[in-house]
Amino acid sequence: MAPDSSPQPNSIFRSSNPTLSDKIFDDAGAAPRAQAMTIQGTVDRLFILTVLMLAAAATTWNWVGKPDTAPMAMGLALGGAVAGFGVGLITCFAKSWAPFLAPVYALAQGLFLGAISFAYEKAYNGIVAQSLGLTVCVLLLLLAAYKTRLIKVTDHLRAGIVAATGAVALLYLVEWVLGFFHINVPYLNDSGPLGIAFSLLVVFIASMNFVLDFDFIERGAQDGAPKYMEWYGAFGLLVTLIWVYLEILRLLSKMRRR
Repeated sequence: MAPDSSPQPNSIFRSSNPTLSDKIFDDAGAAPRAQAMTIQGTVDRLFILTVLMLAAAATTWNWVGKPDTAPMAMGLALGGAVAGFGVGLITCFAKSWAPFLAPVYALAQGLFLGAISFAYEKAYNGIVAQSLGLTVCVLLLLLAAYKTRLIKVTDHLRAGIVAATGAVALLYLVEWVLGFFHINVPYLNDSGPLGIAFSLLVVFIASMNFVLDFDFIERGAQDGAPKYMEWYGAFGLLVTLIWVYLEILRLLSKMRRR
């Protein structure tokens, strides 16, 4: 982006989470106070989405471990992963549809998470409970740090996390493409010191998205964004929550392999 000496009002809405980008609230416009987005409303929507996701996850978790239902569970998990990705993309471009699409996304991702969590749990007993606990702790700690202003969201912080998140996404994309040619990216999946250090770094980068998302939603509520943006804000937070959980699972599995 070219330097600009003039103030940039929309910069307050920057977030490294791709579902919570600079122009979201600006495009949505303002709404009358009674019909405007609130922080509590966003929290309530996040709770609903989380319950839906956990319910779907419990379904595939229970089915994948039984011989007669395992094929169905794996099919649901694969379908959930594909559907979650597709619905997530649509939601990013159709924000006003978030009240309808966000629950679908939560259910689809839940189907996928239940199966993959079961696989991790089967390989490393107790790892899922540890990952869930750590994910919740990270969320609450960063929320406390944000609310007490121990972490201040500045333009430099935003730019750094945006760049770091983009680098991780690019690296994962390269790994996925190279996987078709049976080429492994060095240290990415290793359980050695460098592999663990890499996972720690990714967990940190993913977790810092929470801070930017809190700031994004708070300022959206202050500016009176439309009510449906509560669902969109909750959807964005859920994306970050899932990412952090999966990265913690990956980190703990590497540590267990040592």
